[in-house]
Amino acid sequence: MIGKLPRFAVPICGAILLLFLAGCAHYQLGTGSTEDLAFRSIYVAPVENTAASPQSAARLSREIRRSLAQDGRVTLAANPAQADVILAIELTDRNRSFTSVQPNDTALARKFDLTLTVLATLTEQRTGNVIFENREIEVTRQIFVDGGQNPAEYQVMPQLAAALADRVTHSVLDVW
Repeated sequence: MIGKLPRFAVPICGAILLLFLAGCAHYQLGTGSTEDLAFRSIYVAPVENTAASPQSAARLSREIRRSLAQDGRVTLAANPAQADVILAIELTDRNRSFTSVQPNDTALARKFDLTLTVLATLTEQRTGNVIFENREIEVTRQIFVDGGQNPAEYQVMPQLAAALADRVTHSVLDVW
């Protein structure tokens, strides 16, 4: 019969709902890190660019500061004197390698992996104690070259900078 449920349907639906709600009862927002950080404020020094990647340093600096601010566990300091720690980032490498070619012309690469690599150093401002030094962090994104390589690289740079900033943030704020 349409419109009438079997007698066992209501208890089964109730049990499923109860299990679902019990699973959500212990969910906590955030990274799951229960330990307090040894610092409360951070100064992000302007990114030093030693790679052949013009204009990437400013975008990366902005994205790192945005990512740290959104995390909320630390406050951003306007200058090194106001900070508990100083984060120094050096953009060391921008690498492009092809991953796909046209079948009839193997010399014409169509798909590339674009990789950005940074070295991160975190130092206590008051004591000069280095928390970590030259920690290598890298991200890779694929680009498909259809209308030229430079436009494709330019379009993927915001994604690379955001992904790299997230990795730097986790490296600084999560348990080492």
